[in-house]
Amino acid sequence: MSVPTDRRYAETHEWHKPEGDLIVIGLTQFAVDQLTDITFVEMKEAGTDFGAGDEIGEVESVKTSSGIYAGVAGEIVEVNDSLGDDPSLLNSDPFGEGWLVKVRPSASADLAALMDAQTYEAKNPS
Repeated sequence: MSVPTDRRYAETHEWHKPEGDLIVIGLTQFAVDQLTDITFVEMKEAGTDFGAGDEIGEVESVKTSSGIYAGVAGEIVEVNDSLGDDPSLLNSDPFGEGWLVKVRPSASADLAALMDAQTYEAKNPS
């Protein structure tokens, strides 16, 4: 498994990519592989405030359902509505078109506390 080095990673397998003053959050390839075929994605709405570690959504697959957690505190400013119509985008492109939400962080230190790509890969070998 090769994970992008331009983002940080949570123990719960979400990636967090800085994009201007926002952070884009998605699921890692490891998480998607564990879930198998994703059939449903539901995220909290834009405008929702949350703390680091809070559940901000849920995914369902043919195998199980799983919560999605934020590694940073902030406010959801955009939800990837494409996933409602085509949740398989998470399976086909988890690090790109399968992003989940864009958030405005309230504490920049939260991002630094997450794992870098090398640490995440070492903890989750393919």
